[in-house]
Amino acid sequence: MVKAVVGANWGDEGKGKITDMMAEDADIIIRFQGGANAGHTIVNDYGKFALHSLPSGVFYGHTTSIIGNGVALNIPVLCNEIKSLTDRGVPEPKILVSDRAQMVMPYHILFDQYEEERLGGKSFGSTKSGIAPFYSDKYAKIGFQVSELFDEELLKEKAERICETKNVLLEHLYHKPLLKPEELLATLHEYRDMIEPYVCDVSLYLDEAIKAGKEILLEGQLGTLKDPDHGIYPMVTSSSTLAAFGAIGAGIPPYEIKEIITVCKAYSSAVGAGAFVSEIFGEEADELRRRGGDGGEFGATTGRPRRMGWFDCVASKYGCRLQGTTDVAFTVLDVLGYLDEIPVCTGYEIDGVVTTDFPVTSKLEKAKPVLEVLPGWKCDIRGIKNYDELPENCRKYVEFIEERIGYPITMVSNGPGRSDIIYRKSSLSR
Repeated sequence: MVKAVVGANWGDEGKGKITDMMAEDADIIIRFQGGANAGHTIVNDYGKFALHSLPSGVFYGHTTSIIGNGVALNIPVLCNEIKSLTDRGVPEPKILVSDRAQMVMPYHILFDQYEEERLGGKSFGSTKSGIAPFYSDKYAKIGFQVSELFDEELLKEKAERICETKNVLLEHLYHKPLLKPEELLATLHEYRDMIEPYVCDVSLYLDEAIKAGKEILLEGQLGTLKDPDHGIYPMVTSSSTLAAFGAIGAGIPPYEIKEIITVCKAYSSAVGAGAFVSEIFGEEADELRRRGGDGGEFGATTGRPRRMGWFDCVASKYGCRLQGTTDVAFTVLDVLGYLDEIPVCTGYEIDGVVTTDFPVTSKLEKAKPVLEVLPGWKCDIRGIKNYDELPENCRKYVEFIEERIGYPITMVSNGPGRSDIIYRKSSLSR
């Protein structure tokens, strides 16, 4: 069976923990989109880790971790990440990389930096990991596919052609040093040697795995609101963050995806620019940021302080709908135990009209949050294993949100560890 773990919101929902937890029963875990521009924080028996390229199931000896064709593959980052795990006592994971994946090149990272610099105050808040230039090249059909590393004639010709194209921009738009074909070719040879042990026809491998009845997990990066079509465009990422893209980014039929676990935080957070209706500021935001996550709400890749907000039912309902949610995993509920009262955003007021439907970006920029305040539970809920043992106000908070988003919350995370999870039967059935 194929299951997908994806985000409902802006990313940072806690997908890494849920994937790590579900990977115990999985045979194969696949990253199907995105690159090393966002991280998944994992806390398990080996310690605390921030993964950027590897799927979050690499800590189990019985799993195979796959980098799918939809991923922006940064080969040195991937290889360094594998080494960083084994250096800390994690057994060498079994890793396969799609021969159809394309590579983030050093010049993609440079172009990302140069463009943000050029845009100045109008920048997109990029992590400067080369993601937008990478996907631009992929769809302009001038990217390097892993399979091409093993065709020397093609590689030489393409290196010259790419340098010619890129140097026009470097010289006339950015006024930066030019690329040299021989240096680019040498880099490609290095990448070939590094990645060769892992290369595989992933879609064929998965076809055989599905026929053999293997348990397969698709792991998404970021969340619905960062999708280039359905998110807060243009402040989005450059690959689809939806479970539907999992079929394309892994190379499997769409009808094989049977369960879609959409991860929602018990409050909201976001890294990067863009509309964020339920955002809070000042001391209120600082306190939630300090208490949030495991060690505070800071980007796993950039270390940037995350923007904070109250739970947004409008954005989350929309996020779950676009993902095709079968189950909601509700994370970091334990963080809210310090609050006397907990505001929840239940609607948006736009030009004097209240809506519970998520609008396009131009309208979103004008939206003001409609808040309902729920009573807090004022205690630590970590260590509780049964839903019925949670404080009444805590259960009421979960059930209020479940009703407003209209999707069943079947998992509640009440701590950062792998075992800090409560399974519940939802009153909703879809």
